[in-house]
Amino acid sequence: MTDEELIYVLALQHVPKVGDITAKKLINHCGSSEGVLKETKFNLLKIDGIGATTIKGLFDPVHIKEAEKELQFIKDNGIKCLYFTGEDYPERLKHCIDSPILLFQVGNVNLKQKRIISVIGTRKITTYGVAFCEKLVEQLVPYDPIIVSGFAYGTDITAQKAAIKHKLQTIGCLAHGLNQIYPKTHKRYMTEIEEHGGFLTDFWSSDPFDRNNFLKRNRIIAGMSEATIVIESAEKGGSLVTADIANSYGKDVFAVPGRANDSQSIGCNNLIKTQQAHLLSNPMDVPYLLNWQLDSATGSLNKPAIQKQLFVELNQDEKRIYNFLKDKDAQLLDVIAIQCKLPSFKVAGILLTMELKGVTRPLPGKLFELV
Repeated sequence: MTDEELIYVLALQHVPKVGDITAKKLINHCGSSEGVLKETKFNLLKIDGIGATTIKGLFDPVHIKEAEKELQFIKDNGIKCLYFTGEDYPERLKHCIDSPILLFQVGNVNLKQKRIISVIGTRKITTYGVAFCEKLVEQLVPYDPIIVSGFAYGTDITAQKAAIKHKLQTIGCLAHGLNQIYPKTHKRYMTEIEEHGGFLTDFWSSDPFDRNNFLKRNRIIAGMSEATIVIESAEKGGSLVTADIANSYGKDVFAVPGRANDSQSIGCNNLIKTQQAHLLSNPMDVPYLLNWQLDSATGSLNKPAIQKQLFVELNQDEKRIYNFLKDKDAQLLDVIAIQCKLPSFKVAGILLTMELKGVTRPLPGKLFELV
């Protein structure tokens, strides 16, 4: 992306009445952010769901001016920008309707062909929570996952420190711009985290720090991961919001159970009780339920050997899905729908038919693969 293209993306991101969902709708219609900002109001109002209130102020020159300032900050600080259609943008996050159109990244993040899980929980983590969190990360080392969290007190930093200890990548999703760090006492971990991963945010350097930012940040934590793991949580808290977001995205959620009278276990117990999370009593429940496989000889991730079914008649749509899944790892239903250019509801029915024909099979984690 050129500097000029980036300025228009930033400018669109800066418009207060245009959120990420609306921005994507406008970009898809006009072809680019530049196209949006150079389109006429008359034509924009023809777009379904776009009203005068939405585009009010869209053409204010202040957005370009502020974008130019932010671009200078980006260049001065070696920040990498991830556009929502780009190859470097987190793949799973692409399929979340409200994902940011632009992410800012620092560090040595490598998301290619990686397992990604989010580990979150209370800031007031107990010794029991610390022990389970550290054990979880340690036992997942053979699967080489990226550990995502919010860089907050308690559970977040416990998980990220454990990842660094075991030389796993870890990503801190921040609720503020990259010109600051919160909490300030965690500044001492920044260098190590950038060496073993890095930081992501969709906030600008000029954005004011606000408690509501944490809720917005949580959609990135939930969206970019294969699963969200809640170590401990009180009856109410940000971790439960993140778990709810993950469920809304169709992601797997795990919760560590605790004693009924422990205040920091009420949230996890409720998630399990209401079937909003898998009960996580053993760290190895995670690779089992997510269908992670290891090659016993090399220790590397491997897909179990399967034999393709022969002489099965497939219609045109079934052949399209078959050809997409051929020689691929298991794929999410939404990914199959997007890549095959078919509606999700239709793909669900097709996959069921293909399963009955013995061609595909469902896997834990809402994944599908060829048999």
